[in-house]
Amino acid sequence: MYFAALLARTEDGWEASDTELDDVETLSDLTDLAREVSDEDTVLVLIEQEDAWFGVVRVDGEEDPRIYVSDAAAAARSSYGEILLTDELLGREPDDDADLDSLDLDGTEDGEPGDSEDDEEDRGSTSGDAVSHSPVGDRYILSDLGVSEKELLALDEGDALGTIAEALGAAEVLETVR
Repeated sequence: MYFAALLARTEDGWEASDTELDDVETLSDLTDLAREVSDEDTVLVLIEQEDAWFGVVRVDGEEDPRIYVSDAAAAARSSYGEILLTDELLGREPDDDADLDSLDLDGTEDGEPGDSEDDEEDRGSTSGDAVSHSPVGDRYILSDLGVSEKELLALDEGDALGTIAEALGAAEVLETVR
């Protein structure tokens, strides 16, 4: 189950609105959606897949969006997560995944288990995933809003968005759209 909401910081505090991501296909589409809410103030796009991963996209006016994803591998298996996982965010060259479907990414031949744990570490992935089960993106995305890097990294996927909203002073407005 997915949940997505927009939090816009205004002079009067935070305003929340739930959002459907059905028409969002790219990060640019998501950024445009956030800018429709407010093209001058800070807008946070909060996305979660229950107990699997969460993501935060921060749009400040016309600046490039800033992104944080709690578990890259889990998000990569999600259509909404794929929107957030840009090549830049994953530290890849744009053409690195051009022929991804034709590659055998599990590090084994003919489905046989690998012999070396070092092989898994060298690939930077686990269990055959193209990306690792680690956070990616801007770990300081919410630092100036009251959520430090350490606090962000310690969040449990189960209620991360609620915890973030509480730290921002926006828990009540977020609950109204849940």
